[in-house]
Parts: sequence; structure tokens; C-alpha cells
Amino acid sequence: MTQSGIYDRPGTVAELNVLIIGAGLMGHSIAGVFAAAGAAVTVHDADTTVLARVPGRIRDQLDTLGRDRAAVERVRLAETLEAAATDAHLVVEAVPEILGLKQKLFAELSVLLPQAVLATNTSVFTIGDVARDVADPQRVVGAHWWNPPHLVPLVEVVQGESTATDTVDWMLSILAGAGKVPVHVRKDIPGFIGNRLQHAMWREAISLVESGVCDAETVDLVVCNSFGLRLPAMGPIENADYVGLDLAAAVHNYLFPSLDNDDRASPLLTRLIDEGRLGAKTGAGLLTWDGDKRAAAAARLEQHLVDATRDTTP
Repeated sequence: MTQSGIYDRPGTVAELNVLIIGAGLMGHSIAGVFAAAGAAVTVHDADTTVLARVPGRIRDQLDTLGRDRAAVERVRLAETLEAAATDAHLVVEAVPEILGLKQKLFAELSVLLPQAVLATNTSVFTIGDVARDVADPQRVVGAHWWNPPHLVPLVEVVQGESTATDTVDWMLSILAGAGKVPVHVRKDIPGFIGNRLQHAMWREAISLVESGVCDAETVDLVVCNSFGLRLPAMGPIENADYVGLDLAAAVHNYLFPSLDNDDRASPLLTRLIDEGRLGAKTGAGLLTWDGDKRAAAAARLEQHLVDATRDTTP
């Protein structure tokens, strides 16, 4: 089964050959998602040590989800880009967020794989910038996965100015077939949808601490024990409609003038960074991270995501 259009593309994940560029935190997990859905997957990373860990990490991923380990047999490793880029229908790039690196990679891939859809996992750069040196940018699309990809359902499919509509439609279909929840981002804007919403809330959260309204722990207690409990069942747009747009507008007119609207990172963050307080990785940030607190937080988050995934998996 194929999709009609300029290019001949498989219509199902089981027919798909996927190339993942980058075997790190995001790449190995994305590879596991496609392998578990029945695709043949090739993973490439210039760091052979990182590359060698991929099969074991995918087995752990499958164990976490209670899925058959046999999926890892559909994953092959390639140490060079030339060996990796053979018959891929889809490339998912998950290399470091360095624009020049991505531009060079996509220019090479567009020559090595003149038929493939080229998807970037960037969460920072516009799709147009990544595709700058690609001869056929209609094949380039954003596919922004959330960490960890095997546990978070959403993938933002970002349409660049030159991305063909059939490329977007095909990508949405393939991701749905792989068990994800793909959404179409129709404008190529910084942060796409999810990160714009998330960081708008973070800006206000940090501002509340900086201005002395409450301490950092209180912010998290308020979110986790109030509107945060509603979010899995009712998103912000439905909630606005639910309570009434007239009420929402009245609240906004009164509240918005007092909200933080800085266009730079908070001075509080700058001061903490200058002091070497970067968060969990240094033992202190807005919060204090003693002992095994970070490991406990990671385990708590993973269990929450596993439970949520099992609740929504058919």
C-alpha cells in the first residue's frame, strides 16, 4: 500500500524503513517506538559507544511498557551516514541543537536519500532554517517529540513554509500508525505549541517566586493540587468554553496587566546561574536537590507516565 503523490511512500508503519540520526536520549527512544510498531529501523550515531548501547536501552524501554523484546531485532546499527542511508522512507534527526550541524546533515541527506521524508526533532529552530540547504525542502518537516518519546504520546508535526501538504499528511498518518498522538502545527513559529504554553507558565511561576509572592515549593504545590489535576481531562480551551468566554474575558481584562510579560529570562534565573545553581544537576537551583532526590523524582515521573500510557493504550 502506498500513498499517491510526487513520491511513492509506504502507507503503513509495517512497510516502513526508518533512519534515526542520533542515538542519545531522544533518538534511541524514537527508534524503539517505530520498531515496536513494526517498522525496520536503522540508527546512526558518530559516537560508537553511544550507538552500541541502543539495543540494551530499547530492551529496557520495551520492558517498561510490557511489550515484546523481539522488536529490538528490527533495529540495526550503522556507524557511518553512508551505511545508514540506504533505503529509508523516513529520516528522523535527533542530533544536538546546533543549527549549522542540522543544516549540513539535511543537505547531505537530501542527496543520499532523494525520495525520503526528512524530519527534524528540533524544539528551537524553524523548519525553514533547518531546510535552508536542501534542494527539495517540500520533503522537510518538523517532528517534535517530547521526552521521553516512548512514554509521552504527543508529536508536533510542524509545517515549514516550503513543506508540501502531502508530506505533512503522510507524517501525521505514520505517527498515528505508530501509536502516537500527532498534531499539525500550521505555522513554523519558535516553540511550536507545547513549549510556548509551557514556558509562558514557567515565566509567571518564576516571577511569583522572584517577587516574593510565595516560595518555589508553593508554586508546585498549587499547580499539582489545583488546575494541574484537571488538565488530563480538560485542556485550557475547553475549560474556557466550559466556564464561559464572557467570564474568561472579564478575568483576563483584570488580571493580564499584572502578569509578567518580560521578553528575557528572569533576573532570578540569571543570578542563580551565575552562582552555579543550575538545578538538579548541581544539587541546587530554585529548589534544593539533596541525596537521591533527583533519582526519586525521575522514578516518580516515569511511573506516572507509564501509568498514563497504559490507561490510554488500546
